Amino acid sequence: MQGLHLTADLYACQCAPLLMVDPDAIAHLCRAQTEAAGLTRVDDCWVQFPEWQGQPGGVTGTLLLAESHLAIHTWPETGNVTLDVYVCNFSTDNSTKASQLLEGMVQAYQPQRVVRNRLLRGDISASAPQASPAPEEEGWIVEALSPTAAFSFRGTVLERQSSEHQSLELLHTPRFGRVLRLDGRFMTSEKDEFFYHEALVHPAAIAHPAPARCLIIGGGDGGAAEELLKHPSVHEVVIAELDAQVVELARQQLQSVHRGALDDPRVRIEIGDGMAYVDHCPGQFDLILMDLTDPDTPASALYEPAALARMQRALAPGGALVLHLGSPVFHPEQVRTLLARLSARFTQVSPFGLYIPLYGAYWGLAVASDTLRPKALSAAAVQERLAQRGITRLQLYNAELHGALFALPNYYRAMVG
Repeated sequence: MQGLHLTADLYACQCAPLLMVDPDAIAHLCRAQTEAAGLTRVDDCWVQFPEWQGQPGGVTGTLLLAESHLAIHTWPETGNVTLDVYVCNFSTDNSTKASQLLEGMVQAYQPQRVVRNRLLRGDISASAPQASPAPEEEGWIVEALSPTAAFSFRGTVLERQSSEHQSLELLHTPRFGRVLRLDGRFMTSEKDEFFYHEALVHPAAIAHPAPARCLIIGGGDGGAAEELLKHPSVHEVVIAELDAQVVELARQQLQSVHRGALDDPRVRIEIGDGMAYVDHCPGQFDLILMDLTDPDTPASALYEPAALARMQRALAPGGALVLHLGSPVFHPEQVRTLLARLSARFTQVSPFGLYIPLYGAYWGLAVASDTLRPKALSAAAVQERLAQRGITRLQLYNAELHGALFALPNYYRAMVG
């Protein structure tokens, strides 16, 4: 058993006055937010405190949930509120629902300042308990890199959605601008998207003599498509994205990531199962980019040997598959496993890596092909192709960096086997 405990202290709330003093209004809000989050109310109890020194009394209440509880206490004399959400993750992971419930309550109270805490609790398994991530406190946004490490930066939630497939969050951060987070994982940002997207696209695209037709599995933010379109030989980019809400959110809020690529006539968006699309297009793509969530998420099936074999069949002669592997520092076994799977399938596997600020770590990627070997391309050859193709608007990738990306640290090189 393992549970997630979230708390939030709200200061100087600007909500409707009834939400500070009326048990019925507060109960209605809590029930509605619980239902919206997909949690199950069993019962609730409310206490109205009497007036004190001419000030209205606050309200304390608890919703008993099938998953655990929601608790609230209001201080109308100061405009402060404390919130407490706890869920058990015994039979299913309710973490996303707990976060949605807490944030829905926070938004309803409109505080001028919020202090959040996030605790993992109740691990009574036979193995040793894992460490909790750092607390999300005073606007710090946290992502666990591993059971013993986390990365965080200051930010606020601008928008939160729940789709059929995942939770979507649009964050505002001083360092990265707007950030897209899916199921609690940082995906892309306005100010540093080029680290990931340029590295995902250009080492393989430059190594290919003339990429024409490309497939992006995932990639609904449009950043990878925008990079592919810089190559003049590319006349079609298919984005096979499972979640239509990712594409729509990117269109509306992340224009500086895709720069109009989502609506470029050379780009075709296919909403649905990306692997089903792959199976209908054998031997058709010069490049396939796996621009997905991490290999330890629900996208894990697309990193399995059977899925890699299906993608290999969709490559045109001389084509290449590009994917990210995770961090060789924080996910060494995952990186080692994925490289072994690629080597069992493809003749040429070229792992590379770079530090990606939004991910808080050195990150591993790979180009897999039966013929293409981008790490063999010299700096002079890279520069010649960049010039021939008229590619100049780059913030990360250049001729000298191309080779450096494939110069692996010894501990990473050892994972290649």
